[in-house]
Amino acid sequence: MTTAISPQSSRIAKKLEIIWETLPPDFVLPDDPVDNIAQPLLALALREALEIAGLIVSTMLFGTDFGICTKVNGRTVIKAPDWVYVPRVMTVMDDRRSYTPYTEGDPPALVMEFLSDTDGTEYSTRPIYPYGKWYFYEQILQVPNYVIFDPYQGSLEFYDLMEGQYQAAQPTTSPQPESYQQSYWVDSLQLFLGVWQGTKAERTGYWLRWWDSSGNLLPWGKEKLDQEQHSKAQLQQQVFAAEQRANQLAERLRALGIDPEDI
Repeated sequence: MTTAISPQSSRIAKKLEIIWETLPPDFVLPDDPVDNIAQPLLALALREALEIAGLIVSTMLFGTDFGICTKVNGRTVIKAPDWVYVPRVMTVMDDRRSYTPYTEGDPPALVMEFLSDTDGTEYSTRPIYPYGKWYFYEQILQVPNYVIFDPYQGSLEFYDLMEGQYQAAQPTTSPQPESYQQSYWVDSLQLFLGVWQGTKAERTGYWLRWWDSSGNLLPWGKEKLDQEQHSKAQLQQQVFAAEQRANQLAERLRALGIDPEDI
């Protein structure tokens, strides 16, 4: 199926002829490896917290390193964000390797790139084929929010699409500022996105984490299990303390010649 969508910006429409066309079945997608082992861990951790919080429905699309596709001026263009969120897709697929906005569902609401050894690609504004990532997300896809994260230095850049161009957003004042120092409100998910430092699995370093509107950290699976075990231990302590108090009261009543069972 071929669907022509007029870009929101008239300035863009004059320069680019964009066709939202799904790839043919025999199209060979690139199968490049990820830049480093941290990248898939960061991407999976972002999804894990959303899933545990019950914020994912089957028609949403969260992905890493699969192709976002379109045809620009007659040439197929494919970019693979390190992390992408699409609010709604028409068909749920377990083995999706590519996605065409508008034709297969909503355009992406949020894309993320994790800085890698390939210097500068995340900032590339190359306006001709094969197009830079920044240019593709800003001028072709027109993604509302673009995030660039350095997992080694812990720096987080958050950009809002305003009047057809990305503008650097200012960190948001959170309800619990001691929880995280640099965070941004993601309107499409109704969550804060911020930097957290610590250990998950075999990796110690900087991570991207979600916080709800009240400033509560969305836990990973191990953290939620620890929280539940801690709550269970506290409840057991409270039950034990209550039993101790009841036994002490019974002993005092017996000392006064009163059988507790008669009360």
